[in-house]
This record gives sequence, C-alpha cells and structure tokens, in this order.
Amino acid sequence: MISTRGRYALRMMIDLAAHRSEGLIALKDIAERQDISKKYLEQIIPVLNRSGLLRTSRGFGGGYGLVKDPSEYTVGEILRATEGSLAPVSCLGESVNTCPRCAECLTLPMWTGLQKVIDEYLDGITLADLVNGNNSQGINI
Repeated sequence: MISTRGRYALRMMIDLAAHRSEGLIALKDIAERQDISKKYLEQIIPVLNRSGLLRTSRGFGGGYGLVKDPSEYTVGEILRATEGSLAPVSCLGESVNTCPRCAECLTLPMWTGLQKVIDEYLDGITLADLVNGNNSQGINI
C-alpha cells in the first residue's frame, strides 16, 4: 500500500510540474493548492532532494522546482524515492532475495510477475502524463 508520504510527494511533484512556467514555487503555495500541511511537505522535501528529483533555493525568491522536464519523471521513481521498494512481498524488497525458502517457493514466480507488472505500469506514467490527464499505458487518468 502506498503511504500518505508517497501520495503527497506525488501530488507535490505534479503541482511543481503544472506550475513549472512560474519558476521556483514557494512551499506555502504548493501546500495551499494541494490542501496538504506545509509541515508535512517539509518532511518530504529532503527525501526528494536527496534523490535528485528537486532543485531548491533558499531566501528571497527561493522555492522548489523540478530538476528535469516533467516528461522525464516517472511515477515509479517518485514513489520508490519516498516509499522504498514497491515490492508486493518482503522477499522481493531487496536486490538479493535472502529468503531461505526462495529456491522451493512455488509462489515466488507469481510475486515476481506481479512486481514486474507494478514496475512497468508505474514506470510507464510520467508527471507530464498526469498533468495532461493521460498516460502512456493508454488508460485515462
């Protein structure tokens, strides 16, 4: 399940994409438009910043902006930055499956397939798609 932090991070990034032409955006403006606590957004910003997804500037005229074009951000990369693994089961959450039963697990191929579907779907939708109300998966958002 995607947490509030992941959902709010995605909403913040969509807001930055939608208002990109305005330059750097003040956090209070994002908070007001998205009806999200400014304090909550302040907790999300360091995570997005460490992941290289945001550019920031302090002081007068400062604010937040996207590092790349909205078409270059995928929903998957934003959610992974804030949520960590999007794996449906814990044994797939790390790069190496350390589960002692993985060699004989009859359900592992099913979970691996689900992981692939999740990744392909979320990596196939960009911020630009969300701002424009469509996605590359052919599904209206």
